[in-house]
Amino acid sequence: MFEKFKSIEFRLAFLMSIFIISVVTANMIGGKIAEINLLSIPITFSIGIIPIFLTFFVLDSINEVFGQQKARETIWLAIFAQILIFGILLLSLALPYSSRSWVSQNEFESVFGLSLRMIIASLVAFLLADLTDAFVFSKIREKTKGKMLWLRSNLSNFIGETIDTFAFMFIAFFDPFSGHGVGFVLQLIWPYLTLKLILSIINTPFVYAGVKWLRGNSKKTTF
Repeated sequence: MFEKFKSIEFRLAFLMSIFIISVVTANMIGGKIAEINLLSIPITFSIGIIPIFLTFFVLDSINEVFGQQKARETIWLAIFAQILIFGILLLSLALPYSSRSWVSQNEFESVFGLSLRMIIASLVAFLLADLTDAFVFSKIREKTKGKMLWLRSNLSNFIGETIDTFAFMFIAFFDPFSGHGVGFVLQLIWPYLTLKLILSIINTPFVYAGVKWLRGNSKKTTF
């Protein structure tokens, strides 16, 4: 089995699988909220951000080695996977409940019941953010003539994650008629965005490792 990893095509498929699995998992577990203290500042966040961390270095590694087109294909595959899974979940929720079921209807719905608004927010935010990330990454690579991978990785991630956070929060939670106006949404945004930007910086050495692994040491990565 491990012989397969000598093939660059297999390594690409492996990283694309990690990307898709991470995106899908983030949506499935995102309902749990955790709280940590960062420099004595309490930060509340969805644990869905944990698998999203994996998508940072995977997408940048694929973009660096195979170009923007392959990165876009990876993003669209993740979108199609999410749509398919959401469709299956909606069908599962709609099917009649049997008393022989191992879980009650309320238990099943509490775990898998997602509002249509949250689904739309997730899909739109992910699509806008990651396509922008891939585009910015490629443009900076052209400007820097393939140098400073750390710069294009962090800048593209900063921009992409800012778009993702603002788009998701406003689509999912903005409702001035119920008191959830701009101020309320911004209060939700800043902790998430701060944590994502920190994770993006931590992500930098993983991008270099991912690029080196994909290339198989066939080409030196320029700092």
